[in-house]
Amino acid sequence: MLAEIPAEQFQFALEAAAAEVLRDAQVESPPVDCFVLAERLGLTVARDGWGVGRGRFVRVAAGSRPRPTILLGDDPRPERLQWALAHEIGESVAWRVFRRLAADPRDAGDAAREGIANRLAGSLLLPREWLIDCGARCDWDLLELKTQFATASHELIARRMLEMPPPVIVTLFDQGAPVWRRSNALPRAPRLSDAEWAAWRTAHHSARPARAQNCECMEGIADVRAWPVHEPGWRREIIRTELQSWW
Repeated sequence: MLAEIPAEQFQFALEAAAAEVLRDAQVESPPVDCFVLAERLGLTVARDGWGVGRGRFVRVAAGSRPRPTILLGDDPRPERLQWALAHEIGESVAWRVFRRLAADPRDAGDAAREGIANRLAGSLLLPREWLIDCGARCDWDLLELKTQFATASHELIARRMLEMPPPVIVTLFDQGAPVWRRSNALPRAPRLSDAEWAAWRTAHHSARPARAQNCECMEGIADVRAWPVHEPGWRREIIRTELQSWW
């Protein structure tokens, strides 16, 4: 049944459910701390060392009523812990999405429920209205957005850009090679343009943000920006290519 629901309706239900959860928990501005969110939703969070950056949603016996509990694995990266916790919160509130879609969760398979929890996690850490507002004010500068939404990873922010206006292509490089490239306007992203390669090379070698000059952009491309996300032993760059509005 979920496969028959239009993508726009499905996305609206996800965003609305996430906004409702944050409103109920009285979370009013970024960054969203999922440990605080879980507490305000009445969820207990406990560490169990089960898998790095992983979590499980269970119900632990507490007197006559089971207590909803999230068992969280260990991870040195705080963003991964936030993501794992957001995912389990998403699983606990997925019924809100099904309710908005007038769908029975019992009719959905495990993969569908897992997908909803994943997408809710992104919508909780990066709420749509807040992200659009912040993105418009900072010209979608990835590093500035990371400052505003500190609990979300650079990659998650970049992926959420694909669920926002305007039309863009997002490309991720790891260790000097492109590993994924997606667009929210085109069914298949075209090959990297010269302007994108130039911006990537500058960011990769200088470890500083880079932006293509207008004269370097081919027809149909409005802007190209690249940001380095470097750490010892690993070099990652993220490119955001904004397309002309007629795409």
